[in-house]
Amino acid sequence: MRKNLKTTLIALSAAAALALTGCGASTTDATGTAAATSTQAAHDAVMIAEAWVKASTQKDGMTALFGVVTNHTGADRTIVKASSDAAGMVQLHTTVATEGGGTEMKEKEGGFPLAAGASVTLEPGADHVMLMGLKRDLEAGDTVDVTLTLDDGTEVKVSAPVKAFSGAQESYAPTGDSSTGESSHEGH
Repeated sequence: MRKNLKTTLIALSAAAALALTGCGASTTDATGTAAATSTQAAHDAVMIAEAWVKASTQKDGMTALFGVVTNHTGADRTIVKASSDAAGMVQLHTTVATEGGGTEMKEKEGGFPLAAGASVTLEPGADHVMLMGLKRDLEAGDTVDVTLTLDDGTEVKVSAPVKAFSGAQESYAPTGDSSTGESSHEGH
């Protein structure tokens, strides 16, 4: 009887080990599949990383979104517009050389092209998303929600932290009420 009890305990232990291993494999497979699906979705999308917005005041009236936009899709895309509830107007901007040897910002005609598998860096003094007619002060530590719209209608949403930054002191010649975001670039 003792031998049968020992054999039964060994068999039960083996069965329990197999059951636990099976559960573990099942859980691992389900988690692995979910992770793979999430990773696959990320690799089939346009995403923005390292996003941030320059701190600014409503009185100053403008700021910009910066970051690295990567096209993980298999097709060329273009960022054609942007929007944010923090600003009265949002435009895609580029910085160009002037005849006098300086630079000025202007709206980027046609948007920001994103080749399949490539990235575009939005940075001070270069391409960026300009937020004008700020509806509130944006202080370091705040968050600003911005939506980038692609040529196929896809929206890329980002919540970007606001950071203090003393560079990129843009200059505009106002043509309207700055609280509405109506302004134009110098030399425009």
